Amino acid sequence: MTPKRKASELLQEPDASLARIRAMIELGRVEDDCDFMQNHPPPASAANPLIQRVQLPAWPEAVRGVPNGVLRSALFGAVKKGPKRYLKRERVASLEGVEILYTGERLDQGDLDVWQAVLHIARLQGLGNECRVTAYQLLKLLGKTDTGKNRDILDQRLTRMNATAVRVRIAGRHSYEGSLIEGVYRDEETREYVIRLDPKLRPLFDRDQWTAVDWAVRAELAGQPLAQWLHGFYATHAKPLPISVAKLHELCGSENQSLRGFKQELVSAFESVTRACEKHGQVFKAEIRNDLVYVDRQPSRSQQKHLDKKTKKPQAAGQRRKAMTSVGDLLNPKK
Repeated sequence: MTPKRKASELLQEPDASLARIRAMIELGRVEDDCDFMQNHPPPASAANPLIQRVQLPAWPEAVRGVPNGVLRSALFGAVKKGPKRYLKRERVASLEGVEILYTGERLDQGDLDVWQAVLHIARLQGLGNECRVTAYQLLKLLGKTDTGKNRDILDQRLTRMNATAVRVRIAGRHSYEGSLIEGVYRDEETREYVIRLDPKLRPLFDRDQWTAVDWAVRAELAGQPLAQWLHGFYATHAKPLPISVAKLHELCGSENQSLRGFKQELVSAFESVTRACEKHGQVFKAEIRNDLVYVDRQPSRSQQKHLDKKTKKPQAAGQRRKAMTSVGDLLNPKK
């Protein structure tokens, strides 16, 4: 079977037309590749102006973009496999400045993996548009084999997130209310998933409101929900402040009723995160002293730039004060 030509390649031909190429994409004759989608986004629908291309940030292939409010809360908790409790407009534990109300079956780290994968694909196709993807493609993104069992689990997780209602408010400025997945159905002819994400999710990905989570490290922690939650939580902090064991117990949504037992789980989970980060050339160290958790981690490039700016501001202010003092000495020389 001859492979389809890419839209970006077809665009290089002398008689190329955007309208013609888009029509061929709709008919499935041309592959809608990343370069074409990013450089030539489709216009808003005339029939329905609400359905328009709302673009997520274009993060690299090696990471997964997730809103900070999600990673700093128990929305996707550190809970084990098995039946999940149903919540109705329940306030989800979160850091100060983040407010989450949730209705639906409780979500876990496996659900977060799937949601991240859907967002990862949608970042190239646009929110509010139909995001078409096969089960094989999603499972490959998740690092899982294409088996009947894994397809069934994938179906269950997509259905669970489609049946949610969540309200997220961050610092009283950024907010979203709706479902984590607005719509999902199967195209029985092509065997593709057709997934829609609400365009109103976009404010949760405004500047400094989302984090690029290293997928290689997270995948290394598969099957360890607490370790995965900790990795995501601390990824949102350029320079983590000490936090109590009790607070982490609340934020991660642990089902361990014993704080002492949770502390033992915490030590083991931190060891796993440290090993996974070291394996991928990253620094992550954690220590518990007097029931306070101290973490030293390697910030991302964008986080390091943020830290450098904060360092430069006090230095610049000090230099201005010194300059003003020098001018003052000249105007009022000491006798």
